[in-house]
Amino acid sequence: MTLKQTSLRLMGKKRGMMQVFDEQGNVTVCTVIEAEPNVVTQVKTKEKDGYTAIQLGFEIVKTKDPRTVTRRVGKPLAGHFAKAGAAPRRYITEARLDNVDGYTLGQEIALDAFNEVGFIDATAMSKGKGYQGVMKKNNYRGGPASHGSSFHRHAGSTGMRSTPGRCLPGVPHASQMGDDRVTVQNIRVVAVHLDDNVILLEGQVPGPRGGLVYLSPAKKKKAAKKK
Repeated sequence: MTLKQTSLRLMGKKRGMMQVFDEQGNVTVCTVIEAEPNVVTQVKTKEKDGYTAIQLGFEIVKTKDPRTVTRRVGKPLAGHFAKAGAAPRRYITEARLDNVDGYTLGQEIALDAFNEVGFIDATAMSKGKGYQGVMKKNNYRGGPASHGSSFHRHAGSTGMRSTPGRCLPGVPHASQMGDDRVTVQNIRVVAVHLDDNVILLEGQVPGPRGGLVYLSPAKKKKAAKKK
């Protein structure tokens, strides 16, 4: 079995949205992603682990009392970060690479890794909207809205007669909405501000403000250059 190879993936936090004007006065709506440098916490090789990848940590665990850091992350992870020579991080992810030469424990990878990347794939958890009915969740039109119809926002009949005598699978019903892992592909990189650890992406990115976002070079536009 061959493991799928992917590209470098960094983590950041969604901070909100803003407008950017170019020299001609055209406006571009952008999502602001703040990504402090991700630290390499483990380097995996084919000889030792069966595949090549790097493990990255993001967002330093900050406490008023430094003695409570180990209690927050747990002793196993605290020892894992200590071995890498890095402060404990709140989030960990793994990026499978074809070659891990040049990566070392404790190395910090900043947004300058995306300087020559024109398009990015962003992955995040969408906003959770709780338990919703079929009209909001599945865009049903509903029944007649006239007086006395008693069928305004219902799903209607979903059962069957004696044959097959059951509800067929795959029929939309009222259920939980949102809080799904969503990937938006081919988002254009508008600007990268290394001094502020900020990257501006054209359009929307899933998730609420302060939500964790995974950034990786676009798979479908590898040859595209940033405008």
